[in-house]
Amino acid sequence: MNESPQTNEPDGLVRLGSEHGVWSRFFQVSPLIIVGTKEPDGSFDLAPKHMVTALGWENFIGFVCTPAHGTYVNARREEEFTISFPRPSQVLAASLAAAPRCEDDLKPSLDLLETRPATVVDGVLLRDAYLHFECRTERIVDGFGHNSLIAGRIVETLVAEDSIRRADRDDRELILAAPLLAYLAPGRYAEISETLAFPFHEGWSR
Repeated sequence: MNESPQTNEPDGLVRLGSEHGVWSRFFQVSPLIIVGTKEPDGSFDLAPKHMVTALGWENFIGFVCTPAHGTYVNARREEEFTISFPRPSQVLAASLAAAPRCEDDLKPSLDLLETRPATVVDGVLLRDAYLHFECRTERIVDGFGHNSLIAGRIVETLVAEDSIRRADRDDRELILAAPLLAYLAPGRYAEISETLAFPFHEGWSR
């Protein structure tokens, strides 16, 4: 970790500048996903990502990757991928998916992960995850330093029964019964079970 900055701004703010990456200097809440892609030999790779977001209100999602990773190469070549959102109890599965490859380019840790076939695209999903997206690669935008944005069009969504919102189910009780996994970059995670309704201003609209 970098040395503590010496220049303090008013109101207790610390100036970090822009000469170096800032993301390791504080925590921020992110989803944690497992991206599934098909390898050239027909097998499937699974890799965790946390720089992920919905791309607008329609069925598009994007995540950050690098051209040096198999996920990027596979998603570009096959033009499809899957996304699974693990539960807090599946943190170990996410860690196993992040294991490095061996000298023979194999990833033995993936053999320990339970998967199920996707329903629309040619891929696999992390079994027991609470949410799955099956995606076609919409576009890839390079040039964010060494990284790229992979945008996908969601062509199918599968949600666990205990995690789907319904008119007769209270949102607070739903999340309490089926907690969400949050990644606190860099390097920590949390289980979200207690939530409060956001105080939207009268007249607010998306």
